[in-house]
Amino acid sequence: MRKKDVIILGSDAGGTMTDMLMVDRLGDFVVGKAATTPHDESIGFINSLADAFQYWGMNWDTDAKDVVPGIQSTVYCGTGMLNALLTRTGKKVGILITKGFEDTLLHERGAQIHAGYGYQDKIHKVAHVHNKPLVPRKLIKGVTERISIVFGEEVIPVYEDEARAATAELLDRGVEGIAILCLHSYSNPAHEQKIAEIAREVMKKKGRRIPLYLSSELMPVWRECSRLNATVLQAYGAEPVREHLFTIEQKLRDKGYKYPLQIVLADGGIANIRYPALFKACFSGPIGGLLGGRYLSQVMDIPNLLCTDMGGTSFDVGLIMGGEPVMLREVEVGRAIVNIPTLVMNSIGAGTGQYVTIDPESKRLEIGPGSAGADPGPVCYNMGNDIPTVMDCLLIMGILNPDYYLGGKIKLHTDLALKAIKEKCADPLGVDPYRFAEGIFNLISTRMRDHITTSLSVWGYSPTDYYLIGYGGAGPVFLSDYSHDLPFKGVFTVPWAAAFSAFGCCAADYLHRYQKSTMVVLLPGADEATKVFMGTLVNACWEELERIAVSEMEEEGFKREDITLRHIAYVRYMMQLEDVEVISPVSRINTAADMDKLINAFEDTYSRKYAHAAKYPEVGYQIMELGLHAMVSKPKPRLGKYPPVKLKKPSIDAFRGRRNVYRGGTWKTAALYEMDRLQNGHEVEGLAILEAPTTTMLVPQGKKAVIDEYKRVWLKEV
Repeated sequence: MRKKDVIILGSDAGGTMTDMLMVDRLGDFVVGKAATTPHDESIGFINSLADAFQYWGMNWDTDAKDVVPGIQSTVYCGTGMLNALLTRTGKKVGILITKGFEDTLLHERGAQIHAGYGYQDKIHKVAHVHNKPLVPRKLIKGVTERISIVFGEEVIPVYEDEARAATAELLDRGVEGIAILCLHSYSNPAHEQKIAEIAREVMKKKGRRIPLYLSSELMPVWRECSRLNATVLQAYGAEPVREHLFTIEQKLRDKGYKYPLQIVLADGGIANIRYPALFKACFSGPIGGLLGGRYLSQVMDIPNLLCTDMGGTSFDVGLIMGGEPVMLREVEVGRAIVNIPTLVMNSIGAGTGQYVTIDPESKRLEIGPGSAGADPGPVCYNMGNDIPTVMDCLLIMGILNPDYYLGGKIKLHTDLALKAIKEKCADPLGVDPYRFAEGIFNLISTRMRDHITTSLSVWGYSPTDYYLIGYGGAGPVFLSDYSHDLPFKGVFTVPWAAAFSAFGCCAADYLHRYQKSTMVVLLPGADEATKVFMGTLVNACWEELERIAVSEMEEEGFKREDITLRHIAYVRYMMQLEDVEVISPVSRINTAADMDKLINAFEDTYSRKYAHAAKYPEVGYQIMELGLHAMVSKPKPRLGKYPPVKLKKPSIDAFRGRRNVYRGGTWKTAALYEMDRLQNGHEVEGLAILEAPTTTMLVPQGKKAVIDEYKRVWLKEV
């Protein structure tokens, strides 16, 4: 067999499984899957890649050196950085900060002390507790200095002796990195640069070299608490993750790979793993699915799409509106608010790896929050775990095929799962173990359905305006139940649902986002001269961001003519608390008419987001932040259209037999079909199960699965 001409790899390292999408030059793709290995993510990466090789008749050990040199792009997303933050296993970091602000991490922002709380706890102040800072107070040193907030002029020079003494003390305490933050460095970074210069001199004298992290380089925007959180996150959590990424890249280079490994950023961009602001990749895992949703939305002309992702650990809900994901300006990371523009994903604990337990005193049923992950995994893995999981329930109900998990690579032990559920859950409650398992199935489905309706309500949207896609390894299993009775325009999944986040990695262009705070004010009735003057402030900021963007992209190997720049302004009505991201219709504000075009674009965006009646131009406008998108297009998977078949009934080669499934309190016979062999126009009525090597789809009675020209699998009423 001729070796495939592979050009793109996309990998998603989840809490349980690592997914791999491998794309060839024609745009065809195949999915590989392996257990995640948190101690060394490169192992799971290579194992999933080796699995993908097998589906195209290749062997990793013998064929990699012939195939890997032709790969042009490898994109990775995962949760390693977030885990380092949540488990507090990052680097030992010191901070040099403007004197008088040493307690910023202790004081926090008002919203931060109840970040991550449920609604009831948020409204009761007595429940609010300050977070334990990632950096202890003894490792935070103040340096006298001050820059003007408006025009960036020096008000108080850097006290150099204080900077030297503070650096020396931090080095003596054994810090592994130093974060530097001056109060108004977003306006003028000179003082941070001066402190960094002094710190390097001290390090040279002491014969010690550690990295320095300047907030003005990583995130030059106002709100010093969130900016400090971002800078500390880079120093504390990003660098350990970078070490994992370098290991992955090196293993690919050993097989002839020529390019840098790339990683998905929380804002939907893609960057080289050497990208200075790697902390923006903190939420890269679930973001890949939204990028895949955006690609489907644009290619398949579905402008409004609700993306639902269920894996082994969590259930994530995100929104594609008008062909683009919804953006959140700041994000909560481990109860800290960080200046990371992020594609919106609302998550709850609801995965197939979650433990199912009974409280011995109250006899109360609990699902999660703990998860078996990939090691030791569910009871049915037979790897040492004896606590039942949601997946064990699916197995004894007959929904999962014990001989076809990961295409048969892992044998599932139904007897062990049944024994654990009976002894630890069903018997203490005095119920039948199969009825108990179905109760778990129904309960977690209800949780997910409630999460969907709550998320849409909070965002202010109705399901009647959206299509719903279910993906993740477990998404198609529960899709019919968590979408039941919700009035979406349509509900569907895809055969590669288990690797949909990896698919999104492959479907995204190479994109960097840049931001910088400014102070542009347009009072009501501003004259032309004022608009032009304010335009010069906007232009200066955009020009600075352009220089940084082009320089970084060229360093990463791109030519200037291949880089597309998109200019962004964050505009608000005067004195409002939130601004709106506006894509500017002009790249420079040289005339009053140019400023009017930008303001008109804001008015249009504002009225679409809220309502026409909500506009308030009488109070004037503020632009407190500007941005820039730098993009280079790259190859993507091909979503070709398949010709229709003559008969709605699937062909005999797609039929896999029948299996008993526990549904509705009794055993019923379900027809089994190979999902990959279903063609455009085929219809499968429930009760049925569609099986693929990496996922399973349940089609209940009263519904049918309909395959369309893109091989999407639609759930419809019979």
